[in-house]
Amino acid sequence: MINVKLGMRRALLAALAYLSIAPVGSMAQAADVPGGVAPPKLVVVVVIDGLPQEQLQKSYDLLVPNGFRRLMDKGAWFSDAHQAHAFTVTAVGHAAILSGAYPYQTGIIGNDWKTRDGKYVYNTADSAHKYLDGTPTTEDDGVSPKLLQVSLLGDELRYATNNASRTFSVSGKDRGAILMAGKSGTAYMLSKKTGRFTSTSYYMNKHPSWWESYYAKKPQDQWFHQRWNLLLEDPKAYQRALPDGAPWAAVYNNMTSKMGYMYGLGEVTPGPIYYSMLIAGPFGDEATAEFSAALVKGESIGKNPSGATDILTVSFSSHDYINHNFGPESIQSMDHLIRLDRTLAKFFDMIDAQVGRDNVLSVLTADHGFMNTPEYSTARGFDAGRVDPSETRKAVNALADKKFGIPNLVPQHMTGGWTIDYAAIDAKGFKREDVENFIAAATLEQPGIAFAFTRSQLERGQMPSTRVATLVQRAWHRQFAVDLVVIQKPFYYFQAKRSTPQAVCSHGTPYSYDTNVPLLMHGSRWIAPGRYGQYAETVDIAPTLAQILNVRVPSASEGKVLTQALR
Repeated sequence: MINVKLGMRRALLAALAYLSIAPVGSMAQAADVPGGVAPPKLVVVVVIDGLPQEQLQKSYDLLVPNGFRRLMDKGAWFSDAHQAHAFTVTAVGHAAILSGAYPYQTGIIGNDWKTRDGKYVYNTADSAHKYLDGTPTTEDDGVSPKLLQVSLLGDELRYATNNASRTFSVSGKDRGAILMAGKSGTAYMLSKKTGRFTSTSYYMNKHPSWWESYYAKKPQDQWFHQRWNLLLEDPKAYQRALPDGAPWAAVYNNMTSKMGYMYGLGEVTPGPIYYSMLIAGPFGDEATAEFSAALVKGESIGKNPSGATDILTVSFSSHDYINHNFGPESIQSMDHLIRLDRTLAKFFDMIDAQVGRDNVLSVLTADHGFMNTPEYSTARGFDAGRVDPSETRKAVNALADKKFGIPNLVPQHMTGGWTIDYAAIDAKGFKREDVENFIAAATLEQPGIAFAFTRSQLERGQMPSTRVATLVQRAWHRQFAVDLVVIQKPFYYFQAKRSTPQAVCSHGTPYSYDTNVPLLMHGSRWIAPGRYGQYAETVDIAPTLAQILNVRVPSASEGKVLTQALR
């Protein structure tokens, strides 16, 4: 009798514990789903463009409780997480997150690339569709997910719920929105011509009424002639960053190398200069968060009448621009991270107020990390520098011409490497693989080059048993990619010599500073808090969320379910 009463008491306590965290109305749903735990009303996926993992660790003590640390302290934090492919750029990273797939399957091998006949291809271009706000649509504008070859989590969720679930994506960059919305979501991206977030004719015929009401007040103009100054008053807080005015800092995107830059400098009223610069600093992220709040309210996201789960993805783009301009070691990058942290706190507060904290599952990650500026790395004692890929290719072509009598054997530089003129090789009667091997060997002799992999190697899968080779294989798409993958040495930056100002550093390599990104998840009913040191990849996000949502994993997913972080 005692044992029976004890069992009943434990059952009652368990039920009460569940009720303390379960949202109203979830009990009936929970009884009808695998595992007995109802899925969230809303899944929020936040992507920080160009955020290396180490920057969160470096500034941890300066972060507020409800920004990044909401997920770091109270959620699951995978500190050894990676964008696990070789060519780490924005489009490729975004395409991986909710597909669970690597570039060789997604078809998104770069931000842009060229066909074998030299035709330029932008990753989300689609001539059949246009922007809706009147912004001219060019060949390097993103207007649809036409080139994305796989399904995303939102597509599978929509299929599972008979189109009841909805996915909305917002980003300062077109690729950051479109490649997270998938084939069946709705994407909004920032127009640098108008300063407004707009959609395209792929998604709708015209903007909804809430959009018209929101922009009738011209909220995009509120930062005009504001200055970007340091947020924290104590200068000691910034001692771990490099002071402003670094000699290599670029006057790029109209930025200066000193703090205090004024938005819209040179204009009397908001115009092209101001709008084009909005996303390249902290106010761009504020604009992204504010528009996202209007979207959540306007579409009642997370309050789906059917009870189905909605997905909201928000990609904050400004950090990437700032790291390009000044380097991740700069005071500008550090101050922006601190500002973004406060912006995220307000964003999460808005989500809590609109949907209810216990109804939301949040994920935060990045599309890629960032290298330090070569000059900064040199000052730290590393072998670092800048390599002009055109000069490297010119030197290799000269050697190949001397050997085979074929001028311009390597005709063009593309995303991740070079193309090879196979027709000329065939016409001369040479064996393709022999010529490839010569070119690869000649390339490895050039300054700043670490690896060269040939098409024959990649097609046969005859790659070395190294991590770099594995990441290269994942990033190489047989139909679209280069014939020779060329990778620079660590701390070296591929940069063409031009007269116009350029970024001072970049990303795009298989090295850890480019691959190691945050992977954070929060949601008290689904996620077990803790810091996890196990290796993880961003492709693990989609199958993990699919497990929680009880839906099919995306079509080409190769990620694993992060079971250690699930309740």
